[in-house]
Amino acid sequence: MSASVVQSVDNVALLPAYLAAGTALLVLVTDLLLARPRATLAVAAVGAVATAVGAGLVAAGGERRTFCVAGDCSYVFGDRAGLVGAVFALITLGVLGLSGGHLRAGRAPVGEYAFLLACSMTGGVVLGAAGDLITLIVALETLTLPLYVLVGLRRGSLASAEAAVTFFVVSVVATTVSLLGAALLYAVGGTLHLGRLGAVLNERPELHDLPLTAAAVALLVLGLAFKVAAVPFHAWAPATYDGAPLPVAAYLSTASKLGGVVALLAVVGTALPADLTGPVLALLAVLTMTVGNLVALRQRRTVRLLAWSSVAQAGYILAPLGALALAAGRTGEARAGAYAAAVAYAVFFVLLEVAAFAGVTALRPADADGGSLGDLRGAARRRPWVGAGLALALVGLAGLPPGLAGLFAKVTVVRALLGGGAGWLALVVAVNAVIGLAYYLRVAASLYAPPTPEDAPVGVPGVPAAARTVAVVLAVATVAALVVGFAPQILLDLAAR
Repeated sequence: MSASVVQSVDNVALLPAYLAAGTALLVLVTDLLLARPRATLAVAAVGAVATAVGAGLVAAGGERRTFCVAGDCSYVFGDRAGLVGAVFALITLGVLGLSGGHLRAGRAPVGEYAFLLACSMTGGVVLGAAGDLITLIVALETLTLPLYVLVGLRRGSLASAEAAVTFFVVSVVATTVSLLGAALLYAVGGTLHLGRLGAVLNERPELHDLPLTAAAVALLVLGLAFKVAAVPFHAWAPATYDGAPLPVAAYLSTASKLGGVVALLAVVGTALPADLTGPVLALLAVLTMTVGNLVALRQRRTVRLLAWSSVAQAGYILAPLGALALAAGRTGEARAGAYAAAVAYAVFFVLLEVAAFAGVTALRPADADGGSLGDLRGAARRRPWVGAGLALALVGLAGLPPGLAGLFAKVTVVRALLGGGAGWLALVVAVNAVIGLAYYLRVAASLYAPPTPEDAPVGVPGVPAAARTVAVVLAVATVAALVVGFAPQILLDLAAR
């Protein structure tokens, strides 16, 4: 191979990935040598902060590319990759903060728990910079594989073991489908680099009419839709979330879903033709938000309600991507607006979802599951600040003030849909947002309702260290949601780059 097509490795571009992987190794070594849970968790937390800072600093220096051959690069780290990497690292930090009660109860080994979280964080950081289908799928699986174990790491829980097996089987099928789609796309376009594949398909429109191309696009998109828990590939999510420990359920609902969204954005925005992906994603968006909201209305268990809520939220994230077929004939600004809306909504959702899970964790006894909605009745009367944080997160997910982050997220999606000429899809989003008000406001109102005699006591006496870290996570997530709610343009500008 000639020197003209081979470039040296850019280690600066890889710095966030090095920091994330190094965190996993340091956690493993610390646990083996010191066998001190607090030291292990401290190393994991410091490593997550270092990864977030590293991602931000590298992105601030401009776009960097590495592993390039003849101009096609497998790793591209720019502003959007920096945002994704920082969000994954901060989610990991937040979940570590939520895990104190679970780990102190001895239901999971601290070293393995922190190591698996750091490994998953590494996959998320690399995923944001993936420039070809192989890097993208490997990064997505690196993000997902540790979660199979984390879901089942609740010792003595049959529900946890069942949830892990369900998640494993469904994910293996989804990965197989995605790999088959990638292989067929290689047969069609002769390349796996996202930019090159997109250029080939744009330059040769006759390829769009091939049944092989349609099958390849459908398989890849549907395989990634499993990761997002889009309907009809959603059945694994409620049972898995409810069976997993609360902190792991929070990670599944945020990091795992964000990974699927980032992967879909990469392939839809760069490689795949919008005339083939647009109708599929629009149908998935309508089904996902409608089914998620309607089934959430009937839920009585807290985590299952949040799970179905996150299914509905995935529909809102997919909606701008579904409008790309119509936006394809419009200006590049309309298409860029659709991508930015999906990224921004995903980040808004992650902030509010972390706050919601932190609130539920703080209001439940140490290492308990999410319980029923009745268990939270009157909780805000006993724990005013925690109840207010949870209520604000629920109101934000509903898209109402003062939860301005959720309000601006939905406005951004609707504006992108109208700009892309998909007014009918914007109407579906608006109708579903109204349906979502019913269960979000019901739960928020129950937090302030007078408790009945049979209601279970909320929380535990005193403020142990584990409860303090949960309160800190809730406070930080709430403040972050308020900041981006009052200044959403900061996030929108980063998502649009």
